Amino acid sequence: MRLRKAARVILVGAPGVGKGTQSERLLKSFPQLSSISSGDLLRHNVKQRTPLGIKVESTMKAGGLVPDDLMLRLISNELSQRGWIYSGRHPSDNVMTLSSSAVNTSSDPASAYQDDDAEVAAFLSSPAHARSSRNSTHHHHQPPSVRINQDPSASFLLDGFPRTAAQAARLDDIVPINLAVSIKTPLAVIMERIGGRSVHEPSGRVYNTTFNAPRVAGRDDVTGEPLVRRADDNEAVYRARWDKFVQTSEPLLEHYARKGVLWEVEGCSSDEITPVLLKEFEKRFVE
Repeated sequence: MRLRKAARVILVGAPGVGKGTQSERLLKSFPQLSSISSGDLLRHNVKQRTPLGIKVESTMKAGGLVPDDLMLRLISNELSQRGWIYSGRHPSDNVMTLSSSAVNTSSDPASAYQDDDAEVAAFLSSPAHARSSRNSTHHHHQPPSVRINQDPSASFLLDGFPRTAAQAARLDDIVPINLAVSIKTPLAVIMERIGGRSVHEPSGRVYNTTFNAPRVAGRDDVTGEPLVRRADDNEAVYRARWDKFVQTSEPLLEHYARKGVLWEVEGCSSDEITPVLLKEFEKRFVE
C-alpha cells in the first residue's frame, strides 16, 4: 500500500511483546516505510570507526547507556543524510559531520577524527538540534531552523529510541513522532511464551513450543544443531525487566498521549494484533 503522507512512528511494548514482528509486517505492507534502529546506527558507527563510534564504543562494551545527546546526534545525523530533515540555514548544514564519515568515501581515515570534541560541543549547544527539554518545558514545537520532509518517502519506524519521556521531549525538537503505538499483551501470556522459547545461538533463530515449534524437538530446523534457552528467559529475570519497562514507559506513553499521537492495541498474539495495527496505520496515513 502507498502512503499519502509521511509516517514517523515508534512502537512501545514490554520485552517479548513482539515489536520486532509488528515492525517487519509494517515494513512489508508499506514499502515507503524505512526502519531506523538506534542500535544498528550505533554498531555501524563503531564498525566504521567514526568519531561518534569511537566515543560510544567503550560505553557499549561496559554495558552502559549511551548519553541522550549522542543518541540524538546519531538519529538527527541519519535523518539529515537521508534528506528527511534539513536546516533552514545553509545547505551545508544539512549533514551533521560527527558521524557522516559512516558514509564518507574519503580515502583519508584521519579526516574522520578531525575536530571530534569541537563538533560534539557545537552540536550540543546548537538550539536547532539539541534544545533540551528543560529549556522548552512549555512548548516542544519544531524550532524554525529545522524543517521536516513531509513526503511519504520520508516515513520511518524508529526502533530503540526514545525509551523515556525526557528522550521523547528532546526528540520532538528534532523530528516530531506522529504515531506512538503501545502494544500490550497480558503478563501471563508473555510468561508462557518465554517458558517455551529456545534459540539457535549461531544464527539467532528463535523457536517457541506454542506457536513456532522446531520440526525436531530441541534442534534447529536448518542445521540440526541443538537449541538452547537464553539465560534471561526465566521468570524472575523477566519480571524485573517488566517492572522496569512499566516504570519508564508510563511517562513516555503519557507524553505521547498529551501530544495526541498515542494509539493502543492489545492482543495475546502477533497474529491478533497485526490486522488491527495495519488497519489503523492505513486509516492514518493512506486514506
